[in-house]
Amino acid sequence: YHPRHPHLPTSATPFPHCSPGTSPGRLPPFPPPKTLTTPRTAAMEQANPRAGSARNRKVVLRDYISRAPREDDMALVDGGAVPLRVPEGAAGPAVLVKNLYLSCDPYMRGRMRDFHGSYIPPFKPGSVIEGLGVARVVDSTHPGFVAGDIVSGMTGWEEYSLIDKPEQLNKIQQSDIPLSYHLGLLGMPGFTAYVGFYEICSPKKGEFVFVSAASGAVGQIVGQLAKLHGCYVVGSAGTNEKVELLKDKFGFDAAFNYKEEPDLTAALKRYFPEGIDIYFENVGGPMLDAVLLNMRMHGRIAVCGMVSQHGMTDPAGIHNLFCLVPKRISMKGFIQSDYINLFPQFLDYMTKHYKDGKIAYLEDMSIGLENAPAAFVGLFSGKNVGKQVVCVSQE
Repeated sequence: YHPRHPHLPTSATPFPHCSPGTSPGRLPPFPPPKTLTTPRTAAMEQANPRAGSARNRKVVLRDYISRAPREDDMALVDGGAVPLRVPEGAAGPAVLVKNLYLSCDPYMRGRMRDFHGSYIPPFKPGSVIEGLGVARVVDSTHPGFVAGDIVSGMTGWEEYSLIDKPEQLNKIQQSDIPLSYHLGLLGMPGFTAYVGFYEICSPKKGEFVFVSAASGAVGQIVGQLAKLHGCYVVGSAGTNEKVELLKDKFGFDAAFNYKEEPDLTAALKRYFPEGIDIYFENVGGPMLDAVLLNMRMHGRIAVCGMVSQHGMTDPAGIHNLFCLVPKRISMKGFIQSDYINLFPQFLDYMTKHYKDGKIAYLEDMSIGLENAPAAFVGLFSGKNVGKQVVCVSQE
């Protein structure tokens, strides 16, 4: 039972713990996969379970950083031959998977610094980068998985990964929805939007909602949930192309390019003459300061992330926090995995509304493991349009 969605069934499988062009209506069919432009490598030629082993390329972190990530902070290396079976004598049940799609998420930047006080530990220099992915099971010693199963969960940025905590994997029931969507619409970003909006923001029909970084993996879904709930929704983005997407594809009532606004406080006043009831925070910095001045009495702010502060070395201070007091504003940070019991309801809700054409979704896919570093770095300069995904293999 969900207090705000008592009609939703609870039959789906929970998501594993993981730490971060058309209007809504009839959606166009999923476009055909892009053609690989790089030569087929030995790893691809040998990626056959009957071959006994395969080459395993990996993306590793060179060293800790204390600034925005660059491509050369990561390296594509040859990990040698990997047996296509779970090693004998493993400490417990394990699953060997062939990675199909990898997710690029802003929280991963925090794992590139030498900081151990977060909710998830940092990467280890010289070791493979970890992230959410969709993969096919090659071999398993866990009774819940067999070869051929499609799963999602934490995996390595490599062609093959040995998962030693298979209980944290989620088996995907294949449907007409693309597998990569389980990294966005039906995965962690979509769930983040769902719990952030419904559980943190406690929306009411007719309220005024503002979403920053609104064309991103989380923001695009938050805005559509707010519209479905009967709210007035405005989003901000960093290019005019993204602004048009927010209005034309995702159905926002209005949107603006924050880079073209010399005065953010005045811009928000223009779009919200009566003030903001709900702010879904994704960027921090000057935008948060401007929002605080424009919040209505008893407004709510869900702090999902602050991508403008990703440098971490000298984060900008917030000057208008006192607005919380006279306006009685509630401001709360959250991690989606704290609400994992709601994932089955989310999955049913999102699947139904997507298939009914009431929610649109956009992803930005890069082809090839070798392009993963560039795809990830692009998150922090706004190069991606929609959810950033890397296709490692389509087999």
